[in-house]
Amino acid sequence: MYYENKKDKNKDKIAIIAFLGLIIILLCIVIIKLDYSENSNTNIQTNYEATKLSTNDEQNVEKDPQKTIQEVVKSVVGISKLEQNGNSIFLTDSEQKLGLGSGVILSENGYILTNQHVAGNKYGSCYVTLENGTVHNGNVIWADTNLDLAIVKITANKLDYINLADSDKITLADEVYAIGNPIGIEFQRTVTKGIISGIDRTIKLADTESYMEDLIQTDATINEGNSGGALINKDGELIGINTVKISDAEGIGFAVPINIIKPILEKLITNNKFEEAYLGIYGYDKEVIPYLDSSLNITSGVYIATILPDGPLFNKEIIIGDVISKIDNIEINKMNDLREYIYSKSPGDTVKLKIKRGNQEFEKDIELGYKV
Repeated sequence: MYYENKKDKNKDKIAIIAFLGLIIILLCIVIIKLDYSENSNTNIQTNYEATKLSTNDEQNVEKDPQKTIQEVVKSVVGISKLEQNGNSIFLTDSEQKLGLGSGVILSENGYILTNQHVAGNKYGSCYVTLENGTVHNGNVIWADTNLDLAIVKITANKLDYINLADSDKITLADEVYAIGNPIGIEFQRTVTKGIISGIDRTIKLADTESYMEDLIQTDATINEGNSGGALINKDGELIGINTVKISDAEGIGFAVPINIIKPILEKLITNNKFEEAYLGIYGYDKEVIPYLDSSLNITSGVYIATILPDGPLFNKEIIIGDVISKIDNIEINKMNDLREYIYSKSPGDTVKLKIKRGNQEFEKDIELGYKV
């Protein structure tokens, strides 16, 4: 009896051991499968994340501002109305005596943007000094005194040129840099840093009845020789051309937004020429109207202040005091918007103007003229 019980117990022990062994084997198999599955998923996830991070890095990588500026300064040039003779021009009034200023290269084949008061009028000439010190004869192929902008052409190729930003997308407190030649070649390509202090500013020019509108205000230091130089964002893209400062205040300078010039540049690069369409008016934004006549209440559109006798609007039933609210069904609220649209057209093109006169509105088709 005792022997049989012992035998039965041995059988039970063997069964238990076999059962436990089987469980251990099954557990090992499960662990191996899980480990394989995790490794496979890890490999797939790693590949996916690597690709994702690479894409994000390409889209959101931040440029080194110092390196960007070092590259951009090559596209800033010196412009003078008189040829420099190689001697020092370290003069406190060098900007007035030599017409010294700055400019920015817009294309590799020598189109340069600057101020009209630096380069002079259309068909005039000036001297352009590149970053490497070479001096080129420059021809003024386009200029606008109201915008204080001019485009100069030099005979050169493979120049370092600047990329253009969208000046409509700038915001207050954006970081900016001004680059130019503040008082002559001894301080050429001086870089100052600041922020955008204001947008769509209007200023009245000293001792004149003229206004400059839609300007970018910055506290980056701008001096007289900086005129025509670059105002760039932190990515090294051109957002404006430095043009004027408030002489009796510190840290208040202004630049002309770059978008105004884009239609002209596009035609120059595409056709190697620009024939300027002409509406023949000068107008004001609604912000300027209180300076002209406090009794006027204009909430939108562009106020017609002058109709030139050689322009297509002369004797076309449109009068001073009318307001242009739309052109070709595009709403217009800034004089620069109107200019930019006209620059995109060609002489002889017809545009439809929507005019407000008091409580009345009417439309007029106008054939654009040619500005000599």
